[in-house]
Amino acid sequence: MVSGAMTAAFVLGINMAVAGIFAVAFTVVAATNRSARGAWWLALGCGVGIVNAGLEFLLRQQADPVPVSIAIFLVFLSALSFALIGVARHYRVEPPWTAMAAIWIVTVLLVPVVFSMTYGSLSRLVLYQLPYFAMQALFGIMIWRSGRRQPLDLLLVVLQAVGATLYLLKPLFAMLVGTASTPQDYMATTYAAISQSGSVVVLIATGLVMLLVTMRDTTAEMIARSETDPLSGVFNRRGFERHAEAALAREGKAALIAADLDHFKQINDSFGHAAGDGVIAHFAAMLTEAAPSEAIVGRVGGEEFAVLLPAALLSDGRLYAEAVRAAFASAELPMLGVDRRFSASFGVAQWMPPETLPDLLHRADTALYRAKSGGRNRVCVVLGDLPPTPVRGAA
Repeated sequence: MVSGAMTAAFVLGINMAVAGIFAVAFTVVAATNRSARGAWWLALGCGVGIVNAGLEFLLRQQADPVPVSIAIFLVFLSALSFALIGVARHYRVEPPWTAMAAIWIVTVLLVPVVFSMTYGSLSRLVLYQLPYFAMQALFGIMIWRSGRRQPLDLLLVVLQAVGATLYLLKPLFAMLVGTASTPQDYMATTYAAISQSGSVVVLIATGLVMLLVTMRDTTAEMIARSETDPLSGVFNRRGFERHAEAALAREGKAALIAADLDHFKQINDSFGHAAGDGVIAHFAAMLTEAAPSEAIVGRVGGEEFAVLLPAALLSDGRLYAEAVRAAFASAELPMLGVDRRFSASFGVAQWMPPETLPDLLHRADTALYRAKSGGRNRVCVVLGDLPPTPVRGAA
């Protein structure tokens, strides 16, 4: 009994230490990275987990164990709830409030039932673990429904399934190895050692994977910000080139459209730089809205844009460019404080493997300059490597 008590107490102490480490880790993540959604909630969940472990130690000194036992029952469910909200925030999905509320209502209703049953009975053990099982299962369901299925996300789903299953198996373990006759003697049982050991393994694995998921997504967001043009919201030149080269490596064909706003300097001179910025943002939005989901849109210069259409032919690129050209030329932009319409010129080129992206951009630029020299507000295509036509005042 003494050995069992020491083992269970030791493992419970490890649980407290691990929960404390993760509470600090998620607090640091939340404090240093505002984009780490949910980290504060995860830190709170771990912090409440420490309180729960402390109550387990306190239970041994109680003459009347019921108040502390009820507190343990509800505090641990609170820890799971806070962690669930944190995971939901990180995955940018709405927490399952209805399901969580239902679990809490049922749990509160179970309190007088569970704590009036004989301690250690199978029915009491099953009812005690059911709320934890339900809450843990929500973790996996929510992550799966978020649509994110990268290896770490799938591993996290598996860990939630393991954790939920563990709650269902605990009554079976209790029946196999025996449990205490009173709550105060719980820590002296082999069942307590097994239960706490299983919990600490799942806690460590889940915490580590969640930290890795947070670091992965934070890094991805930092990369995305570094590759995004803040004015237009599309890729900057570096981002466009990286994603376009990756797309060309995957696809057997593609079309590239180079676009340039006509007489952009006159826009700035006549209406101010704020209006010019607004025109750029509006044009970028039109390019993005007209493009298919797999298209890569980038602002590669001041008023110059490039759009790569993977798996597209030259004719597809021309149709796309004509659609955007016509829509932009007919757009009225009174919200920008301007009283005239604007236009853009487009050059379209078909990717001809094994040429590189710079080669493709060069040929699309050749077609664009021909559109400029031909009167602007038009689309030109290029089939081969043609020498560019000099343009005077082609801004």
